[in-house]
Amino acid sequence: MAAFTPSRRFFLQGAAATAALMPVAAPGLAKVTPAADPFIESLIQRMSIEEKAGQLSIYSDTTRFDGPPINPTSEQAQGKEKVKADIAAGRITGLFNGIGVAGGRELQQVAVEQSPHKIPLVFAGDIIHGVKTTFPIPLGESASWDTDLARRTARAAALEATAKGLHWTFAPMVDVARDQRWGRVSEGSGEDTYLGIQLAVARVKGFQGDSLKDETSVVACPKHFAAYGAVQGGMEYNTADIPETTLREVHLPPFKAAFDAGALTTMSSFNDIAGVPSTGNHYLLTDILRGEWGFKGLVVSDYTSEEELILHGFAADGADATAKAINAGCDMGMQSGLYMKYLPELVRSGKVKLAVLDEAVRRVLYVKKALGLFDNPYRSLDLKREQTDVRRPETIALAREAGRKSCVLLKNEGNLLPLPKSGKKIALIGPFGNDKENCPGPWAVFPDVDTCVTWEAGFRAVLGDALTVVKGSEAETPIEGGIAAAVKAAKAADIVVLALGETGNMSGEAQSRVDISVPEPQLELAEAVAAAVKDSGKPVVVILKHGRALALTGAVKEAPAILATWFLGSEEGNAIADIVFGDYAPQGRLPVSFPQASGQEPFYYNHRITGRPQISEDKSFKARYREVTNDALYPFGHGLSYSSVSYGPTSVSAPTLAMTGAIKVTATVTNTGERALHEVAQLYIHDKVASMTQPIRALKGFRHLDLAPGESIAVEFTLTPADLAFVHPNLKPSAEAGQFDVWIAPSSTSGTVASFMLIA
Repeated sequence: MAAFTPSRRFFLQGAAATAALMPVAAPGLAKVTPAADPFIESLIQRMSIEEKAGQLSIYSDTTRFDGPPINPTSEQAQGKEKVKADIAAGRITGLFNGIGVAGGRELQQVAVEQSPHKIPLVFAGDIIHGVKTTFPIPLGESASWDTDLARRTARAAALEATAKGLHWTFAPMVDVARDQRWGRVSEGSGEDTYLGIQLAVARVKGFQGDSLKDETSVVACPKHFAAYGAVQGGMEYNTADIPETTLREVHLPPFKAAFDAGALTTMSSFNDIAGVPSTGNHYLLTDILRGEWGFKGLVVSDYTSEEELILHGFAADGADATAKAINAGCDMGMQSGLYMKYLPELVRSGKVKLAVLDEAVRRVLYVKKALGLFDNPYRSLDLKREQTDVRRPETIALAREAGRKSCVLLKNEGNLLPLPKSGKKIALIGPFGNDKENCPGPWAVFPDVDTCVTWEAGFRAVLGDALTVVKGSEAETPIEGGIAAAVKAAKAADIVVLALGETGNMSGEAQSRVDISVPEPQLELAEAVAAAVKDSGKPVVVILKHGRALALTGAVKEAPAILATWFLGSEEGNAIADIVFGDYAPQGRLPVSFPQASGQEPFYYNHRITGRPQISEDKSFKARYREVTNDALYPFGHGLSYSSVSYGPTSVSAPTLAMTGAIKVTATVTNTGERALHEVAQLYIHDKVASMTQPIRALKGFRHLDLAPGESIAVEFTLTPADLAFVHPNLKPSAEAGQFDVWIAPSSTSGTVASFMLIA
């Protein structure tokens, strides 16, 4: 546990610091391995050290790639014959980010017929939100707050992945992201641990299905272990300097939940935590993961992250990096080739014990056997399924459903939305109106871009010739004459829809942004269009494409209606049209807070309260910025519909809760509008007085409600002391006696409060 001592020492003082720095008596800190399997043990006994190193080495598939390049330029392209020779020699355990059944069967045949011990390959891929059918980016889908939807889209992605010859997905990403400047916010579930837990479990169950041996199942790989979402300044690959209490309370729970749901692999993160890179962090990968949690699966490095221990200044050279990574508990090296190159000599010299090597190999073989590869090496390599199980009609329909449910209506003054389907001329203006390339969004490795439905196509299916489409500007650069053309179109139309936001390559890995507002050329376009139609009173709707929360300004912020749509994938245009023209009402809720300005980041709703909070009109000497309040522009949990809703007072079933008891929290939710309503009722708590400062609110539950016009539903939640617990300096969670506030509300900043006392 020394790895986290510096961070803990910095954040704790006095007696608490002394106690926190004492050894923690956690049970079972020894490594945990799969139960002895005679078949696997026999294989290990017969393998040479070189062959064992090969089972710990996975490489990018350069023989059957299908899609744009996604990995760094350092990737070494190798011809098929060289790859086949390495497979035959037992130097490769598997390949990733290549698809195609015929090619997969050819490579697998070499492994099971020519390699020394006939050990099958495992084929992996970054199946983050679909294969040929792309679904909303995970952050967008998380806005649905719909765990069943997340399970179903992961199941559909697994169906296509296995039809294209894959066994293993490097997903879901379960990092809790607290800074919207970080590009990889787009891959996860947002800023909240509780919501992240629910979606992590759903996605693991979807990917893995009822049985890993099923040909339609892929083994899940929750990533990135750990605290990647805490990188300083939202800068990609940066350090995460956090206390261990925060690590355990915020960042680790989604991983633990994913492993409890059956995930058998995980990926180490690029970042360090308190100075120790995750890929070389024994405390993280062995003491916590294997010792405390009993994880029996394998850990794979992120792309060359074991080699990057050198540039971290944590390892002297390739051999040192290899020794430190595998001794820490990183079983498989990705792409660098260091394990194959250095492990044999490291074992012979005693710098890596043979038992450590065997343990890593045992875990890899355990996962391969769990997938059924030893029974059927050609599972998920079916030429017929490749033709029948990709872009099935029901999968495409699911993509459209997921897109609809991911949209969040941020603002709708005067009930401007939905728009009429006829009788009005509409101008769709902006760089994303007729754009296919950015429909899939970031981390769509194998997208079928040609089949993506643009916003124009979705709108035109409803409006026909009543639609005019003008680009106006590129996403990040102006177009000569673009604004003039946009203004002309706006003046000729009855309604203006602005298609604004980010391109796919502005979010995702290595795409951190200092300024998370809409790019300047688009802002200038929006200002010009808004000014041109201002006197006529023509309504302006803003539709956002984005991979993170944005800081909205000017004409974009002031538009009477704003719809957040993220990157919705294959059926993007149809899904947005379904919402905009009222066939379906929006039901999404924000999984991240929209700040008023980029400078508020890191910004998240469940921040700790300070000793000088901004709680009155007196702004002097309070925790605040000069330019803005402490409020979000649009808070976590926010989302409107096409009907109105009211929440009655929150009430509790008793004034006190015993440490062995439970308490019920209720409120009546009423649809006060004229359309059917899908509402997401949210439960929040606040611990009023505790031995450590607590979040101002914390999500503890949510319910999906369908209400007819005028209908009321009494929604009820149950809380136990376990729900009120927090991680103490001794690194154990427990609840403390005292007063708790509780809200049932439509967002993290609304609702009426009730209180109860937790008594010892």
